[in-house]
Amino acid sequence: MSRKFAGWMTVGAVIGVLLTGCAEDVGVDQHGHKVSAARLDGQWLVINYWAEWCTPCRREIPQLNKLAQQLKGQPVTVLGVNFDGAQGEALREVAEAMGIRFTVLAQDPAQRWQLPRSEVLPVTYIVDAQGQLRERLLGEQTAAGLQARLAQLRGVK
Repeated sequence: MSRKFAGWMTVGAVIGVLLTGCAEDVGVDQHGHKVSAARLDGQWLVINYWAEWCTPCRREIPQLNKLAQQLKGQPVTVLGVNFDGAQGEALREVAEAMGIRFTVLAQDPAQRWQLPRSEVLPVTYIVDAQGQLRERLLGEQTAAGLQARLAQLRGVK
């Protein structure tokens, strides 16, 4: 093997590792902590889009906090996404002001999980453990309602 070819193979391997690392990163949360894909693999996801100016969103946040607490130890993760695309310190501040205690993604995960854009808020998506969109719920949700829907979709009694 020529040195030139071996050099290009090394460069290709490094680029491949870097790209793979990027693919495994879902981004950061409202605290600037990395959210890895490995953390979400095999999990059912409840992904809620909210905005500070949305009154139903404000009423719904305590229900999502309750749901996240109830689901601890189960293969289900509650995630939030700021509809207005707040980033960094602004995202941390608005999430704190809203009383959000679950993970809020700084990057919109719509493309990753093929979530259709919604012009209505709040909107909640349920993604199964294989990463497939299973449900799109428009409007304000309750912890009990989401628990029941998850149980039905997951086939859990």
